[in-house]
Amino acid sequence: MRASALLALGGTVAPLTGCDLFDRGDERDRVPDPLEPLAAQARELAARHRAALAADPGLAPLLTPIADAHEAHAGELAKLTGRPAPSPEPSPDATGDRSAVLAALREAEQRGRESAATLCAEAPADRAALVGSIAAARATHVEALR
Repeated sequence: MRASALLALGGTVAPLTGCDLFDRGDERDRVPDPLEPLAAQARELAARHRAALAADPGLAPLLTPIADAHEAHAGELAKLTGRPAPSPEPSPDATGDRSAVLAALREAEQRGRESAATLCAEAPADRAALVGSIAAARATHVEALR
């Protein structure tokens, strides 16, 4: 009787260990947070504005606050996700005609606004306020760059 009880128990335990019943939660660390792309985009937008500033320091009054806002957004998103935003790829060349540089920044901000607005609509309530404020800031940046 004991042997059959142990066999039954052993037969039950073996499949459970294969089903990750005893998983330590490591999988959670490998699943990307839905806000990570928004954080990466914030870093990339900040880098684009900083590159334009380096190419044309006369744009500092306009672009510095926008770059600072993107860096602040990336920082807040990193706090929320618990993961730092990746370093941005090298920014595209920001030299040339000032109006062309501003137009390219405007387009990047518009794409950023659209992605933030989409994410805001899908975000849970505890994240929607931050994502919504980022979308609103990016919409403001589009208008400031006109």
